Amino acid sequence: MSSHNNHSTSANDPRQPSAAKPFVATPVSPQDLPVDYSGFIAVVFGIAGVMFRYKLSSWLAIIFCAQSLANIRNVENDLKQISMAMMFAIMGLVTNYLGPARPGTQS
Repeated sequence: MSSHNNHSTSANDPRQPSAAKPFVATPVSPQDLPVDYSGFIAVVFGIAGVMFRYKLSSWLAIIFCAQSLANIRNVENDLKQISMAMMFAIMGLVTNYLGPARPGTQS
């Protein structure tokens, strides 16, 4: 008593190579792509690193830039955002490590 029926063959059976159809992705416009949250978070952390001189924020901005670069969808728009975030992150690190000491801190 098998529940498998060998007599029913359909045209959409994926086990039959002749019936398999290749996947064709539908084109999506750049305006309809989902938001790149890691790129946005990288910009926020980069600006916070520069303005408030937080080293951790600048390092997090670089990490989120790398994540955004790895998951890039739209080269033209995302690359602008990633490059801006990377510039803020590097600027924050340079001012934190090589810039003058903050007033009220030791070192």
